[in-house]
Amino acid sequence: MTRIVAVAPELPEYVYAQADITRELAPLISADPAQRVILERMHASTGIGTRHTALPLDRYRDLGPFGDTNDIFITVATNLAERALASALDSARLRARDVDFIMFTSVTGISAPSIDALLIPRLGLRSDVKRLPSFGLGCVAGAAGIARVHDYLVGHPSDIGVLISVELCSLTLQRADATMANFVATGLFGDGASAVVLAGEDAVVPGPRAATGPRVVDTKSAFYPDSAAVIGWNVKASGFEIVLTAGVADLIEKHFPEEVRSFLAGNGLTVDDIGCWLAHPGGPRVLEAFGTALGLPRSAFALSWASLEKVGNLSSSSVLHVLADAGTQPAGTRGVLFALGPGVSAEFVLLEWQ
Repeated sequence: MTRIVAVAPELPEYVYAQADITRELAPLISADPAQRVILERMHASTGIGTRHTALPLDRYRDLGPFGDTNDIFITVATNLAERALASALDSARLRARDVDFIMFTSVTGISAPSIDALLIPRLGLRSDVKRLPSFGLGCVAGAAGIARVHDYLVGHPSDIGVLISVELCSLTLQRADATMANFVATGLFGDGASAVVLAGEDAVVPGPRAATGPRVVDTKSAFYPDSAAVIGWNVKASGFEIVLTAGVADLIEKHFPEEVRSFLAGNGLTVDDIGCWLAHPGGPRVLEAFGTALGLPRSAFALSWASLEKVGNLSSSSVLHVLADAGTQPAGTRGVLFALGPGVSAEFVLLEWQ
């Protein structure tokens, strides 16, 4: 089985209290005092204490057009990705030239050459490293990325694969957009990155987590028809305009009970056999919907609630930060890591700690 041998979360240096972010952004989004009251109330209801941003908070007053903000994305994303991957490789006691396959994912900026290509000379990755940049999976990409790297390693059991996620949600800020979706998004999403090192079954890895980290036992993908308008982006001249509706919770409660139970049953397990739940912290309503759908108490998702409070929703990086926070579990502990994204699509990964 594929082994997860290192997880390295990374955050930008700028961090602010939720109330300070709200105070700065509110006048940029609406000049109507009544609308600002609604925005402030929605931001306060997220349960988020702090969030990190790609830029100092006052820089968002004067963000330029999409081309300018995307240039900032490329610079900051490359730096964060470099730090995350270097940290993950160091933790696994591997060198950059040991990496055989890279999957890079982001849904908050675009780059060609892609960010993973920009890392090759910076970190000394091999010129023949296989690369797969991804755009469009959104929040589900943390879970889907682990699953797709696992798929590669099943066919290349002696190889080392890495997943890199960078999301700079703050750079997608849409000023003068007084929609409910933008009110929610500007109070929920934060900036962050992560790198995960995975090893094929026959790969030799000296780091300590190689013997104690989780193995990927199984994965499952799901796509829910007629839900394209629930989560995503409208790409405009001003950049990425959020699509986000209350239908997310409805989809979870409709589909997740059977999705999760059938996934576990295929591996001879039930919900009661899972000792570690690693849910994408999409927001309070999303986490509550996970609990309702699976008949689990809030405490079952304690790691996800804590991550939401500490850094907000980091899109594809969020569930990877939760995975890092899980640390080393007792041998034999089974976990389910899962997330939702545009489509609407879902990805489930069954883990077992060694």
